[in-house]
Amino acid sequence: MPRNFIFFSLAVLLLFGAVAAQAQDNGLQTLRGDVGLSETGVAPDVRRQNTDSGRFTRAYRQAPPMIPHKIDAYEIDLKVNQCMRCHDWPRNVEEGAPKISETHYIDRDGVALDYVARTRWFCTQCHVPQANAATLVDNDFRSAIDVE
Repeated sequence: MPRNFIFFSLAVLLLFGAVAAQAQDNGLQTLRGDVGLSETGVAPDVRRQNTDSGRFTRAYRQAPPMIPHKIDAYEIDLKVNQCMRCHDWPRNVEEGAPKISETHYIDRDGVALDYVARTRWFCTQCHVPQANAATLVDNDFRSAIDVE
């Protein structure tokens, strides 16, 4: 190994060590908390998905609705989208599920399609499962619906 590489590697390690020591002195912690790298930490509690209180209200006009049921085992890839099994027309009528928006049937050039546009195929890019989770950062956000 070239000598310069070894010296550079040592300098980087020393720098990271100094930064880590400074962070500890300032009371900063890693996401692992006080658990060392060689120790196994306790897994955090898994938050139960809220599926029994009905649908959450939208935070703002045109917000994508949240998913009020579990989707952990749903397959969504280039060929399969299990959401469509219930939410695509006309099966949504049989299943009693909300039909996906008409905007999902328009491609990027504005052409109306008889099937869901591929630009709207991956539901979880916009729609997320609703959960009663604690806020990570204190804030005073109010839904547009609450403001009225």
